[in-house]
Amino acid sequence: MIGKVKRAPHIAFGRNVCRLRTAARLTQENLAEKAELSRRYVQEIEAGSKNPSVNTAVRLKLALACSWDELFSQTEK
Repeated sequence: MIGKVKRAPHIAFGRNVCRLRTAARLTQENLAEKAELSRRYVQEIEAGSKNPSVNTAVRLKLALACSWDELFSQTEK
């Protein structure tokens, strides 16, 4: 059985992207360039207003050089 999710997964995902980007000392524009996305789309993902595709998640994971666990963690850091 799957445990209760505390918030919508895309909101936690966006917060994780922001946290990892900041830890890597990247601007939204830097991350967007590395992931081949628009800066606006990165901003919308971080704000939780977009639910990115698996392809976008892969691009962000590679650009942030992080693990899947870090990217999809539902716990607050």
